[in-house]
Amino acid sequence: MKITVWVVSALLALAFLFIGGMKLLIPTAEMELMSQGVPVILLRIAGVAEVLGALGLILPAATRIVPMLTPLAASGLVVVMLGATVANIVIGTYLVVIQTVLLGLLAGFVAWARFVSQPVEPRAGAQPQAA
Repeated sequence: MKITVWVVSALLALAFLFIGGMKLLIPTAEMELMSQGVPVILLRIAGVAEVLGALGLILPAATRIVPMLTPLAASGLVVVMLGATVANIVIGTYLVVIQTVLLGLLAGFVAWARFVSQPVEPRAGAQPQAA
């Protein structure tokens, strides 16, 4: 199970880095043509959330510095994918809905695993000591 969680986390991180990175790197004029009526600023905000979420899926657990951020990042990505699913249903891009639902379910799996099944323990000494 531990390996499965790491593999799913790594694949999700790569997917969200790619998807979010593209939303941040594509020029505004080109983004407006592709956005199908969704405001470009909203896509840029989603891109930032996806890139930060991707980093949050891996870095806190891998470094064991505040590893509770990993399930929180995964939970945040679930919320982002819920919003993306609703937006894609509204604009009628039903094939993309499958992608957003799948990514949301996988992020939900990582959140559950890191909260309940496979939590990562913080480094010894990484937590502040009580006086």
